[in-house]
Amino acid sequence: MKKCELCNSLAKMYCESDQAILCWDCDSRVHGANFLVAKHSRTLLCHLCQSPTPWNGSGPKLGPTVSVCENCVSRNACTEENDDDEGDDEDDDDEEDDSSEDDGGDSSGDEENQVVPWTSGPPVSSSSTSEECSTRFGKENGSQSRTVHPLKRMRETEDPFSP
Repeated sequence: MKKCELCNSLAKMYCESDQAILCWDCDSRVHGANFLVAKHSRTLLCHLCQSPTPWNGSGPKLGPTVSVCENCVSRNACTEENDDDEGDDEDDDDEEDDSSEDDGGDSSGDEENQVVPWTSGPPVSSSSTSEECSTRFGKENGSQSRTVHPLKRMRETEDPFSP
């Protein structure tokens, strides 16, 4: 197994700009040092064999993430396929149904390579061009109006009702 070049812990990340293999802690220390090195693109190493994976990112601190390279995904798919062949014939019919739903694209095990962040990003800004939207709801005796404000932070000194 590959070791971090700074602390000899298990390596998790490869920085091509620095040509360094680093663990999560050393990566955050090195790439959090200043904004220029934070821009370095880093590649996550495979959780199983420590080969580079398709996952990459940049920034001062990348959160711990697990990814698997395409070779390990293929090997795992082959192993699962062989395990399924040892079962009864009813499972084989299900496999044929699953393969017929394939869109024909080269998925290469992308389902297993998806990365989900631990924290959510900044709120999505409203696509509305006006400061407020009005929505009307029908009622038997007329209509009711409700004002909805977009997800926009206002400055404390700014008067929200001034034109």
